[in-house]
Amino acid sequence: MSRRKKGRSADDSSEIDLTPMLDVVFIMLIFFIVTASFVKEVGLDVNVPEKNDSPPPDDAPQNILVRISADNQIWFRDETGERRVDERQVRSNIERLRAELPKASVIIQADNKANAATYVAVQDAAQEANAPAVVLVPINN
Repeated sequence: MSRRKKGRSADDSSEIDLTPMLDVVFIMLIFFIVTASFVKEVGLDVNVPEKNDSPPPDDAPQNILVRISADNQIWFRDETGERRVDERQVRSNIERLRAELPKASVIIQADNKANAATYVAVQDAAQEANAPAVVLVPINN
């Protein structure tokens, strides 16, 4: 024989009303959707020039080309060809080439896998050598 408490029936069970919780969830969802549309992502807009296969005119000023490979080696290209230089020799090489070509700009080609520290070191050396413009041209592999 089982005893039952008075005032409760077998059908009566305690249930939690989830309607207010769903209302709060929907209000939070609407809030996040509205505020997400006002969040502005910070980034750099890079304008990469289109590829041009035509050679420059003969009277165009020569440029100093510095290439940074994927393994962070620094290469200078001049009329004798391409040669590898140490990071400490970049400034002196740029100064020497600027003495030969006073209107020359420094163009840095950096591989996508190269360290940013190597690029910054080359750019700083070019600025210390008073190069008029330093341009980053990424090498896409």
